[in-house]
Amino acid sequence: MSAQVVQSVAEVQRALDGIRAAGRVIGLVPTMGALHAGHGRLMEVARSECGCVVASIFVNRIQFDRADDYDRYPRTLTPDVEFCAERGVDIVFAPSVEEMYARPQRAFVEVERLTEHLCGRFRPGHFRGVATVVLKLLNIVRPGRAYFGEKDAQQLAVIRRMVADFNVPVEIVEVPTVRDADGLALSSRNQLLSVEERRIAPVLIRALRTAQGLVAAGATDADAVRCEAARVFEGRPEVRVEYLEIVDPEEMQPVARIEGRVRIAGAIWIGKTRLIDNLLCVPAGSSR
Repeated sequence: MSAQVVQSVAEVQRALDGIRAAGRVIGLVPTMGALHAGHGRLMEVARSECGCVVASIFVNRIQFDRADDYDRYPRTLTPDVEFCAERGVDIVFAPSVEEMYARPQRAFVEVERLTEHLCGRFRPGHFRGVATVVLKLLNIVRPGRAYFGEKDAQQLAVIRRMVADFNVPVEIVEVPTVRDADGLALSSRNQLLSVEERRIAPVLIRALRTAQGLVAAGATDADAVRCEAARVFEGRPEVRVEYLEIVDPEEMQPVARIEGRVRIAGAIWIGKTRLIDNLLCVPAGSSR
């Protein structure tokens, strides 16, 4: 089985017009390439729910806050297309920068409040770039459903809010994080880690699971939970903690007291590679 590779907006829209007219649900999996099993899970879920699956592959310059990070981001189009085909993707939309941004972009999407903390605090302009390119992709493909991973929980919250506020007719589907056996969340950035850095990397999920266990056991003081989780990083000079926060799952605002479901989210640097992860924490007996 092969996937049709389309590079122009006009061509992908022509291809999808007939599919839409036939009444088939179109599912979109937006990616930046360097595909792994986490992306594969998104594609598999989309394949099980949709009549046509489109995967986009586009490294979006405007969401990178650092030029060196953009330059280092892996670009592996040929194996990525094969990866998509093996998982039943019908169309791979792989536009050039010139195709996606045919002229200088003057209109951008800003989602306020949800982007104040976590990654938004440390990556100025990142979520503006994410929301802008996702809205462009939704307008180009016009899917019935679009699939995103739970690992990028703040991104997911931003996209949900953007879609709701702009009345975009699409269902946003959240797919659970896929992890390696040692708990490390799969990410395209993992391949940038050295062997020793990869050995250290699961320290992030260990810290998050520490917090999750405390919340499940009844802890309500967010500061105390965060401090206990941060102890996991002690004795790890190779790790620089960018943030470790407990936030409400919808507004992504820090909480002082844990009275319902919260997310514990963290970002760390190991060498030149930045890793993020999060877990949903549910207090015992909580229905909220």
